Amino acid sequence: MTESGWSDETANTIEDRVRGGRLAVWFLVRGNRLTVAGAMVVVAYAILIALGEFGPGSISKLFEPDPVFALFTPIIIGIIMGVSLVLTFNQLVLSQELGPVGDQRERMGDAMDFRRDVEEAVGRETSPPEPSTFLHGLVEKTGEHATEILERLETESDLDDAARSDVTAYAEGIRDDARRVADDLEGKQFGTFDVVSAALEYNYSWKIYTGRRVRNRHADVLSEGTVGAINRLLEDLEFFGPAREHFKTLYFRWEIINISRALVLVSLPALAVAAYMILVFETGDVAGSVAGIDSGLLVVGLAFAIGVTPFSIFLSYILRIVTVAKWTLAIGPFILRETDRGSDIEWE
Repeated sequence: MTESGWSDETANTIEDRVRGGRLAVWFLVRGNRLTVAGAMVVVAYAILIALGEFGPGSISKLFEPDPVFALFTPIIIGIIMGVSLVLTFNQLVLSQELGPVGDQRERMGDAMDFRRDVEEAVGRETSPPEPSTFLHGLVEKTGEHATEILERLETESDLDDAARSDVTAYAEGIRDDARRVADDLEGKQFGTFDVVSAALEYNYSWKIYTGRRVRNRHADVLSEGTVGAINRLLEDLEFFGPAREHFKTLYFRWEIINISRALVLVSLPALAVAAYMILVFETGDVAGSVAGIDSGLLVVGLAFAIGVTPFSIFLSYILRIVTVAKWTLAIGPFILRETDRGSDIEWE
């Protein structure tokens, strides 16, 4: 752990906080979901071919109708049930949009109240409508408060070294991280994962905890101006939390709609292939081998891969949703990930 209290689990970037690094983050959240789904299908196809070619058993079973029937009948059932499950998810999304005018006015009022509170906190008259620009403004403002704290420290010549070191490390970390995340948010379009991804990079929970700890630990030696600047920084960080949660919720609804659209495009072709394999296909019609691998196994494996494509697409989207949900279960200065256990995170 560094002198400012950071560990791998409370680092600034997602790659540093997640076990597995960049590859794991790409697979879980950052990678294009259709690409991830395609990778899943390729892996499933490769495993089936490898087991069929080198695993125990006999390829002669493929020349009997029962194995093919037993394989593709559950695929048809699974596709139909999967589509039904997604329709249920869509009903949950639509239930939030359908309601009496009183509920809609209350939602509108809450949204406008929050905007006015943020505008007052950051000293702006009108907040932008785009999520990326809105979050960019909040993050940028926290960086400005951090710079203000550093400037005030320069005027406190009688400040002891411990207090100066703690406050400087905290403010410099906020300033540098705010610049990085603000650049990531610049020009990002909502609907892609880029906005949520950049927002996740800004670990405001740890920043709130560290800021409160630094302020309370040195409040008796810091000037009123410096304490006030820290308080204003903490206030903006507290606004960032609900803003990120709101946009995350909207993004989840967006993703569920994307799942539905993707499944509509691939479910019927997958059903048609599975039905063909049951009703028409004969393994003997594709006798021979390709690169030493039985042609029947290659064709059945390909049909299997096409049949599980809807499931892989559904799984890739849900994997991102549940991963982000797990990373953001707690709001405010509560950190559910593992951190280095020590005096830095005890009651003070």
